[in-house]
Amino acid sequence: MSDLRPGETPATQRWSEVMYWPLTIAALLFLVTYTIHVTAQLTGIAAVVTLTIISITYVIFLVDYLARLVLSKPRGAWFRSHLAALGMVLVPALRPVRLLDTFTRIASFRRSAGATLRARLLIYGIGSALLLIWYISLLVLQFERHAPGATIDSFGDSVWWAFCTITTVGYGDYVPVTVPGRVAAVVLMAGGVVLVGLIVATISSSVVERVSHGNPRSDLHIPVPGRHHAEPKESTPSSASE
Repeated sequence: MSDLRPGETPATQRWSEVMYWPLTIAALLFLVTYTIHVTAQLTGIAAVVTLTIISITYVIFLVDYLARLVLSKPRGAWFRSHLAALGMVLVPALRPVRLLDTFTRIASFRRSAGATLRARLLIYGIGSALLLIWYISLLVLQFERHAPGATIDSFGDSVWWAFCTITTVGYGDYVPVTVPGRVAAVVLMAGGVVLVGLIVATISSSVVERVSHGNPRSDLHIPVPGRHHAEPKESTPSSASE
């Protein structure tokens, strides 16, 4: 029971284990379907199909959230400690972040808890930055494509603009002209500052730990050609008595 978060019960934990892969697949399906829906400019039956799939992924996340809320006790404590799950239901852009949890499992082979934590933070940082760029690019393209005076009218232009914006380069060759597009740009700028700071802090922490603890393999004996290495002397009873 000590591994359970506030409000969680064995029933919520079992439900989470059962729904782990369905939710991961739903997150991937949402990202792929939304990408096709925006970039291909689907109409008619094809647009209905993609919108239906997107709606199904929404229902899956909603059912999962409500089921865990019902199984939790006390529900108020569970609600407060699972705001990220609520965010994935309300904000579709957050759903693909769930895919990163699968990649963070590669950190389990690390030796120390600190190294494992940094690896997970780095994966989440870089992964979140790429997902943010991808989703905002789609969102801005959807808003800007047919706007009067718009300069962002293709997915390639939108991705280029998103990379320039999140890295604070800002060439100015592509600029959103619609209000929703500019709101998305502000979100990208704010998210970029946070994510870049997280990545830099994680790398800096790793470098500081390596320097402070020295080379972890410095105790190994590495022979150098042309140099005589004295063998360590073993203590003898006579030398010990002296």
